[in-house]
Amino acid sequence: MAVPPHSLLPSELASLLEAERKGTPFLAYKDGAGALRLEPLEGLARLTIGRAEGNDVELPWDPQVSRTHAQLELMGGDWTVLDDGLSRNGSFVNGERALGRRRLGDGDVLRFGRTSLVFRAPGPAPESTAVADAAALVRLTEGERRVLIALCRPLAARSGAAVPAGNREIAGELHLSVDGVKTHIRSLFAKLGIEDLPQYRKRTELAQRAVELGLVSPRDLGD
Repeated sequence: MAVPPHSLLPSELASLLEAERKGTPFLAYKDGAGALRLEPLEGLARLTIGRAEGNDVELPWDPQVSRTHAQLELMGGDWTVLDDGLSRNGSFVNGERALGRRRLGDGDVLRFGRTSLVFRAPGPAPESTAVADAAALVRLTEGERRVLIALCRPLAARSGAAVPAGNREIAGELHLSVDGVKTHIRSLFAKLGIEDLPQYRKRTELAQRAVELGLVSPRDLGD
């Protein structure tokens, strides 16, 4: 993948996961400063890619990219890439030069000059490669894992409770101090990239993301 998960900040991972959850096509790539960029394609029929200002996707940091290098078009419900002589150095899909128009599939890697972009069309699939990659990236201490499981436990209750456990409830279950639980929770917020969310959303998002990533399994919850 042109955007390796191990190179992403937690906040960037969160943005990538959110884009995949939407299930609509987008481009993912690193800009000249190494930051993740996501370009949604929903609602578009065509966009241009190039080094010059005015392109829909501008790649000004790459001297090997032509002023207008290539274009993406929606054709019959599928996205395609078309170079058609626009560029000096050609356009590539999965390492092969794209001649004329080429249909794109989910996960295809586009290369223009030295810059690679990933085309994603995740659809309604319940799990994505980004989810699996993110789960592999997150490293929890044993204490953080125990707190995370306790936080999520009410979500598996037969009563259908949708509210994660509170700090005092977790402290009582794990025989920890409330301050100790708070320390673990703050660390988990940072590791899963949700420390910037409003306070009232953080705990619910943390629990939901832990389950989605497989950091907490039904077996952990005694389901």
